[in-house]
Amino acid sequence: MKRLLSYMKDYKKESILGPLFKMLEASFELFVPLVVARMVDVGIHNRDVGYVMKMGGLLVLLGVIGLACSLTAQYFAAKASVGAATSLRNDLFAHIGSLSYAEIDTVGTSTLITRMTSDINQVQNGVNMTLRLLLRSPFVVFGAMIMAFTVDVRTAMVFAVTIPVLCIVVFGILLVSMPLYKKVQRQLDRVLLTTRENLLGVRVIRAFNRQKNETVAFEEENSLLVKIQVFVGKISALLNPVTYVIINLAIVAVVWTGGRQVDAGVISQGKVIALVNYMSQILAELIKMANLIILISKAMACMNRVDSVFQVKSSIEDGSFAGVGGEAVSGTAGTVASEAGAAGTAASEAGAAGAAGDSASPDATPSRVPMVEFDHMDFVYAGAKEPALEDITFRAEPGETIGIIGGTGSGKSTLVNMIPRFYEATRGRVAVNGRDVREYTQNGLRSRIGVVPQRAVLFKGTLRDNMRWGRADASDEDIYRALDMAQAREFVDQKGEGLELWISQEGKNLSGGQRQRLTIARALVRKPDILILDDSASALDFATDARLRSAIRRGTGSMTVFIVSQRAASIKQADRILVLDDGRIAGQGTHRELLRDCSVYREICLSQLSKEEVERDEQ
Repeated sequence: MKRLLSYMKDYKKESILGPLFKMLEASFELFVPLVVARMVDVGIHNRDVGYVMKMGGLLVLLGVIGLACSLTAQYFAAKASVGAATSLRNDLFAHIGSLSYAEIDTVGTSTLITRMTSDINQVQNGVNMTLRLLLRSPFVVFGAMIMAFTVDVRTAMVFAVTIPVLCIVVFGILLVSMPLYKKVQRQLDRVLLTTRENLLGVRVIRAFNRQKNETVAFEEENSLLVKIQVFVGKISALLNPVTYVIINLAIVAVVWTGGRQVDAGVISQGKVIALVNYMSQILAELIKMANLIILISKAMACMNRVDSVFQVKSSIEDGSFAGVGGEAVSGTAGTVASEAGAAGTAASEAGAAGAAGDSASPDATPSRVPMVEFDHMDFVYAGAKEPALEDITFRAEPGETIGIIGGTGSGKSTLVNMIPRFYEATRGRVAVNGRDVREYTQNGLRSRIGVVPQRAVLFKGTLRDNMRWGRADASDEDIYRALDMAQAREFVDQKGEGLELWISQEGKNLSGGQRQRLTIARALVRKPDILILDDSASALDFATDARLRSAIRRGTGSMTVFIVSQRAASIKQADRILVLDDGRIAGQGTHRELLRDCSVYREICLSQLSKEEVERDEQ
């Protein structure tokens, strides 16, 4: 709740004026029974039509003033609640964007979507109704009781008994139902998770003809949600009949006691009507209060769930160094050159300790800083018992192309995800330009790295808009150059719309291969120092893949390129190849060296290439 109150600080005026105008409206409402009483006792009793019309006009005036106060109060309440919820949603979105892959994997996408939408909407409704009713309802209840005592003390004693009984019933039902509403929200999360999985995996479900199975699974989750909702609904449904019974009995008591008082000449008939009206007002406000408390309990539960996401802190903290330019490579800056020498010395020591990759880079000297360096790096996923990567040590020089290959689950994607620091190393270090990636700001590090993930993701908008995700100030010439290199220019020209080509959400109006080529072009537009292609040509035919690799090799210059692939043909021309096996480097070197010295690599090649081709490459 502290977090929510901090957002309400920006709406102090609205938070005060909203309840204030609501209580002002309630004040005029409390005068209505007295006006009706005067109308009955004076106007109707004396058959004074003029007085009745006068009192009727006063009732209309009270109604108009009350309506104006109510609309004003609702305006301020809505402004405060919507404004606070908007700020909360913006901050939550920004916070989610700051989380690393590890936290997003742990929390879950469906949970985050629910917090962003349903939960914050519940909080918004709770704040709105709280500002409107939290003070108004108690004010009317106790105000009606006080006004009843001003009418007749003896009859008003019925109020003094009825209100505590009603409070016990109302709050007793709430104490039972509130925990159940939290259970409903948790089950709703499960239903949303099942729905999301089915919608995202609809093609797989249909391919395996699992529609009926998934329908049964969804019905089970949904039936449990309905069962819990019906149960809590039955308990909450007791609220209205029980309170109506109590109020109607109280009204009978008021009429009985008031009638005897009228017979005794102590009070008038109009005052009995006023007392009955006050009792009805109390009933209405207690029902409102009960519903408000249910709404507040839901809002508090949802706010706690939203707050739990805010409590998740990224395992990756920004460093202070913002630049990853060419200074470390050129070695012109004194400090950077010093760090370069230290990094080179460390690399030499690592080589002396047995780092297998150093021998594959004979040009590397202690004075030259590697573009990327892994130094005895381990990584363990959250909740995993075994490391995904273990004792990874190698260096990638500026302009070098590194191929990464291995079996499914060997850690290829995890390894390249360590370079832009999507995950934090558990042990050891990853360095870029001689600096530990933990020393960089995330923006500074990632601004010079182009990443093409396994899943080709495009966004709704024009082709130009999507390409400028790589670099906001990219010219059309830069974009076309990247499209040429990514082998995407041909199909873009065929569509005849140029850079105004419209791309639907997730690029659904394009084929898989077209999407992959555009995501590669988007990364190339950035002109990064490091380009990571994470199995990003899997949907391309061999001829297009070969042209793509050739174009990247010619056009990247001093760019360090990492190519992750399942195809041996895609990485065989790389300057150096890393072979991963169960999270460890099983071998590194050129294609020919690995065919001769690495059994894992040779086995992969024999499964994909002909025996004659493998034997020819060995020579």
